[in-house]
This record gives sequence, structure tokens and C-alpha cells, in this order.
Amino acid sequence: MKALLVESFQNNPKITQVPDPIAPEDGVVLKVKATGLCRSDWHGWMGHDSDIKLPHVPGHEFAGEIVEVGKEVKNWKIGERVTVPFVCACGICPTCQSGNQQICDNQFQPGFTHWGSFAEYVAVYRADTNLVALPDSVSFESAASLGCRFATSFRAIVAQGQVKGGEWVAIHGCGGVGLSAIMIASALGAKVIAVDISEAKLNLAQAAGASILLNGKLGDIPSKIQELTKGGVHVSVDALGSRITCANSISSLRKRGKHIQVGLMAGTEENPPIPMHLVIAKELEILGSHGMQAYAYEDLMRMIIAGKLDPEKLIGKTISLEDAVDELPRMDEFRDSGMSMINRL
Repeated sequence: MKALLVESFQNNPKITQVPDPIAPEDGVVLKVKATGLCRSDWHGWMGHDSDIKLPHVPGHEFAGEIVEVGKEVKNWKIGERVTVPFVCACGICPTCQSGNQQICDNQFQPGFTHWGSFAEYVAVYRADTNLVALPDSVSFESAASLGCRFATSFRAIVAQGQVKGGEWVAIHGCGGVGLSAIMIASALGAKVIAVDISEAKLNLAQAAGASILLNGKLGDIPSKIQELTKGGVHVSVDALGSRITCANSISSLRKRGKHIQVGLMAGTEENPPIPMHLVIAKELEILGSHGMQAYAYEDLMRMIIAGKLDPEKLIGKTISLEDAVDELPRMDEFRDSGMSMINRL
């Protein structure tokens, strides 16, 4: 099959032929119909993820059609349209049994622990635990956009932040994760403040539902937010993953507010200074959000079908697999607005 192959970290990948995957006994093989190009893929290409062993095929946000089924799979058949969370769970460890498959003790992640979806086909293990059926009304591109950024943001806003109508929410960073979080929080009735250093991305944030836009280049963001909200936001999300956005997010909170870290902290940013004096004085909560369980997709799909959420609006452009050879190394330049979706393999 044709695939995008990374042979050495921080050097351009190439399009080449690699062996077709074989369905695991408990899994399936999907024909990839759409797959997102995400900054997490860039982190992997940089060598920030110790799970990746070279040579490697990236890609962790995808949707497709089942073309092969392992003999132990009970609930799926050839021809069905599906997607998967980017964290695929074992279903049997104590963490999974507690309902938290998104942080499974024995997780596998296509595109990280295993070869991923920047290819014509991808293998998915433990299909009965991890596959999510796609309604006919949800396109492959929309479904692929859910896999990492949108689903992670959904859990961050709904489960971790427990955002309610009328609350103030600040989103720091308006890339794919941030725009997703803005759309979701707005759909729940929150008053959303979007922060970015790009006016183009702030315009997208407004289209996604943000009611107040702040350019991070123009001064003390936490003070501006504290003033605008008369005491700070109820929930603040670092959707980028940097020392500045993390500290700003925490400092933007009102008393007993919640900071949610969604943006990956890696490389020189992995150990950010935390304004712990505010955490103590205001009794703040600091929460992480790492993907979403397959069973939780039902609530997300329900909102999409009802028209309350439209993740396809957050796709900035569609590209070919060949285009991704140049696009992947440039993900950290933040040149593009919205998600890049590979739908021509």
C-alpha cells in the first residue's frame, strides 16, 4: 500500500510502498477515507514521543470503511463506516473498568505506538472496544476531525470543565483544538473569550462562537480577562501548550475556577512554571484532558446530528497524502487557519 513513511526524526518523510496491514484477531483493517494532519503528528516527527519506533507511519485522526475483520471480533462487519478515538483502550484493565478508557493502562495509539493512518489502510486492535459507528449523515472528513482535537476538546469542556450556560470560558490558542473548544462551549451556552496572536485565527474563533476576541500581542491577557469578566473566567483552556499560554490560562481564572491543559507540553515547554500562589489562594483546579472514550462519542454524535455542532466547519483545507510530506514538518509554523484534512490518498 502507499504510505507516508518517517525514516528519521526531523527529516522530511517520503511517500513509498509498505506492506499492507493484516487484521489482528481482535481487530480490523480500515480503508482510510480521511485523516487529519495534527500538531501531535508534528511532535511525533520531531522525536518528542518515546513510543515511536522508526521507520514509522504517522496519523492518528482518521475515519474509514472496514475491509477486513479478525476472527474474534463480534460487533463489526466488512463495509461499515467507522472512526476511532486516538487513544485505543484494552477494555479490561482497572482504568478501563472504571470507565476511563482514554487513559487505559495498556493503550495503543495508531500513529504513535503502532503505524497510523497516513496510508491507504490502517489496522485497529480491540475493535469491539474501540470502534465508533458513523451515522450516514456524518462525512468521513467530519469524523476524522473528531479523533484527537475535537473529541479531546469535547471531553475537556463537557466532562472535565463541566461548562454550563452563562459561564465565562477562555480559550488560549485558536488552532484546531481551540476552535473545537470554542464551538463546543458556545453550543452549551457559555460566553467564550478567544485568545490568539493571529487576527485570521481570531476571525475563525468568532465564526466558531467566541463572543470576545483578544490578541495576545497586545498586553497583559490575564488582567484584560479579569477586567472583562469582573473577576475571571469559570473555565480556562490552554489549547496550544506553551509556558505563556499555560500561565495565562491559570491566571485568567476566578476563584474556584478550572484550568484545563489540552495543548501538549513537549520539548522546552514540557515543565512550565505554574502560578501556584493563585492555585492556593483561589482554590483553583488544574485538570488534564487526554482524548475521549469510544462510548462517550454517542453524546457528541447526538449534538452533531442535531446541528448543534458542525466540526466540518473547522476544516481549513483538504490536501493529498503527497502534500503532507511538506505540510507535516511545517506544523509548528502555525501558518494555516483551521484543520488540514487528508482525503486524497
